Amino acid sequence: MAANDKRRSYWRKNLQYLGILLSAWFIVSFGCSILFVDFLDRIKIGGFRLGFWVAQQGSIYVFVVLIFIYVYLMNRLDKKHGVDESNRE
Repeated sequence: MAANDKRRSYWRKNLQYLGILLSAWFIVSFGCSILFVDFLDRIKIGGFRLGFWVAQQGSIYVFVVLIFIYVYLMNRLDKKHGVDESNRE
C-alpha cells in the first residue's frame, strides 16, 4: 500500500469516528434535550424530570465519555497505521 493510500485510509477512518461520535452527541444533546423532552419528563430521577436532567447534565457527561471513546479509538487507529507514540524517535 502506498504512503498516500495509507494517509487516505487513516483520514477516512478518523472522519468516520468523528461522524459517529458527533452524531451520538447531537442525538443526546439536541434530541433528548429538545425533541424528546416531553417523553423523558415522564421519568423522574431524584425528584427531577429526566428531560431536565439530560438537558442540564446528561449531555455534558455524554460529551466527556465520547472524548474518552475517541481517544481510545484514535490510539488504536494510530497503532494500526504505525503512527503511535511508541514509533516516534
